[in-house]
Amino acid sequence: MSTLRLESLFPLAEEIPAEHALSAPLEQREYLIGGTMKPWQGKTQDVYSPIHQRTADGWEPVRIGSYPVVDAADGMEVLYAALKAYDNGRGEWPTMSVAGRIACMETFTQKMLQKKAEVVKLLMWEIGKSLADSEKEFDRTVQYIHDTLDELKRIDRENSKFIIEEGIIGQVRRSPLGVVLCMGPFNYPLNETYTMLIPAILMGNVVLFKPPKHGTLLHYPLLEAFKESFPPGVVNTLYGRGNTVIPGLMQSGKIDVLGLIGSSRVASDLKKMHPKTNRLRAILGLDAKNAGIILENADLDLAVKESVLGALSFNGQRCTALKILWVHKNRAEEFLSRLSEAVAKLQLGMPWQKGVNLTPLPEPNKPAYLIECIEDAKLKGARVINPHGGENFKSFVYPAILYPVAEGMKVYREEQFGPIIPVATFTSEEEPIQYLIDSQHGQQVSIFGNDPVEIANLVDQLVNQVSRVNINAQCQRGPDMFPFTGRKDSAEGTLSVNDALRSFSIRTIVATKETSENKAIVNEILQKNESNFLSTRYIL
Repeated sequence: MSTLRLESLFPLAEEIPAEHALSAPLEQREYLIGGTMKPWQGKTQDVYSPIHQRTADGWEPVRIGSYPVVDAADGMEVLYAALKAYDNGRGEWPTMSVAGRIACMETFTQKMLQKKAEVVKLLMWEIGKSLADSEKEFDRTVQYIHDTLDELKRIDRENSKFIIEEGIIGQVRRSPLGVVLCMGPFNYPLNETYTMLIPAILMGNVVLFKPPKHGTLLHYPLLEAFKESFPPGVVNTLYGRGNTVIPGLMQSGKIDVLGLIGSSRVASDLKKMHPKTNRLRAILGLDAKNAGIILENADLDLAVKESVLGALSFNGQRCTALKILWVHKNRAEEFLSRLSEAVAKLQLGMPWQKGVNLTPLPEPNKPAYLIECIEDAKLKGARVINPHGGENFKSFVYPAILYPVAEGMKVYREEQFGPIIPVATFTSEEEPIQYLIDSQHGQQVSIFGNDPVEIANLVDQLVNQVSRVNINAQCQRGPDMFPFTGRKDSAEGTLSVNDALRSFSIRTIVATKETSENKAIVNEILQKNESNFLSTRYIL
């Protein structure tokens, strides 16, 4: 078996293409609060890339820059700036017309596009995402904004009419909830953060935005765009340790909405800190252990292709990744052989290299955890069936196919969130079904097969275990018009272009009795455009 020499994948400084190299570390010494970029002279956090450079002294992670590390008091100052802007729902932003908010967001989008090159480069260097995927994440985020604006216009058109029922005239529109604490994930630090941030802002809320621990600096180039596009205090940024700045915010009871994509443990701890949990709305995307079920009659070429994409896209660091595969015992040997061949064809390298599939892992402790999972499975009866599986150096871990996995192994129940593909076998469909029933997670599942009756039977059982059943396709979030949620510990609330706008707002009605006097009052308000809420105006 040939040697991988993972260490040779890391470049010398002069081997980094000039167009992708960092000209200098990005030292962030300010953050956005109350409509101003506040200078920072306190503690800072150094940011190191998962990309290492070969030097005379060995391999060293590249220092990308640094950002502010604020304390609890600074965090409360950010909260007060948001509260001032919201002003109990009477501020400029929550009372602004839908047309006004849309105009502000369109201005922001134009300014955001001007920063694409900077954001994409930082995505590559901060989290090791390939150039192609980094560009895709940026472009998808911009498209998401456009789609959300279109959907908001549609909702506004529908809500511009009046309803008359039982002698009552009413108009139902959507109004904001208040102050939103928005915390995105490191694996899609731009896109998944903005799928909460954008609808929250558009519906008239004000936002406290905390960038993820990995993928922090890439947001810095966009802060001026936020500052210039929205009224003061609509968007405010939080930096620093989450366990330092977040508890005080939650314990204040002033956070109205928690938007978090992360772990269920963190979400549970944060919700418990709020003094009135019944008043806290939570929109959460959490843990997942999505399974792929390969039936006896499955097209193995398709199943292998989708399984590799599902398990190893961005190194398996996706909540929607396929994190365990159930293969019918009669097809296991052939499936594993083909899966191993497919993994061997994947290209390892630096994010800027064309066609690269596997890149360095951004979490410093992740390689050690993955090796622990592999060794645990081997001790309990599994084996690594693909050449080089589990070999590692610094931030690189070569994908490992583990077979057969069973109850008691870490990878059987834990979400590995990395390049490990656990494979189990079944003879009865009841086995993977029972696995999903017993699981603490309930996001998605993939079924691979060709028998419509068999697939229909599985669909009818699994739609009550997970929130999306994929037929002959990997698990995934998109298209963004589709609802994205989960059961059990996998989610709370629903995200999609339509659902997110509704999640970050509440239906509110203005009503009056159907008398001539009341009609005259309402008509005059409408004719003279006296109200931003009570209105028949809409945007085409």
